Amino acid sequence: MSSGKILVVDDEPQIRRVLRTTLTAQGYEVFDARNGEDALERIREDRFDLILLDVNMPGMGGLETCRQIRATSEAAIIMLSVRNTEQDKVHALDAGADDYVSKPFSTPELLARIRAALRRLPTSAEASPDSILLEGLEVHLAARRVVVRGKEIRLTPKEFDLLHYLISNPDLPIPHVKLLQAVWGPDYGDQVEYLRVFINQLRKKIELDPSHPKFLLTEPWVGYRFLRNP
Repeated sequence: MSSGKILVVDDEPQIRRVLRTTLTAQGYEVFDARNGEDALERIREDRFDLILLDVNMPGMGGLETCRQIRATSEAAIIMLSVRNTEQDKVHALDAGADDYVSKPFSTPELLARIRAALRRLPTSAEASPDSILLEGLEVHLAARRVVVRGKEIRLTPKEFDLLHYLISNPDLPIPHVKLLQAVWGPDYGDQVEYLRVFINQLRKKIELDPSHPKFLLTEPWVGYRFLRNP
């Protein structure tokens, strides 16, 4: 059985009821909100491990709700939508989502996505140092802290896991598929747009000049590489 606290945000009562029943049966503690404003109020009052967030809602839309949640919360966020274009996915990831699931979806698919969103890389491997200290960048793996030029920077859990994996395999080009499966899970591999968005977010947070990165390098047609000695 699974465990964790999930908030379902959807303006359709039937969807909220079905998801509550399904997720409760899997051992999750489930709460729901009927719109973005209601969700933000609940998040101010309680802590959630994961948020299932519908994109298309009246009032505050899902993307704006996601941005406001991400400003204060490290909960995993999965966006739900009837739209399925790459642009829609990129907009959701840019807003702070960890994953994007198109409606209609099967129960096994959604449960797999939830497990993937909640999974975390081990804080450090036995052979890896607990802290990485480079010019202007400190990464404390066990504490999941990042300090850039003396200032602590808040990363989302998935951003940290991606950085952690790259740092743990320095100076090596890591293929897209390997990165996706290491950070998101074995069911991932084709979602290259996820990596583009998350690498871009990381560069904005840790690089002095994100347009000319010295740590997070692109390996054309292959993947990405963390340069330990820029």
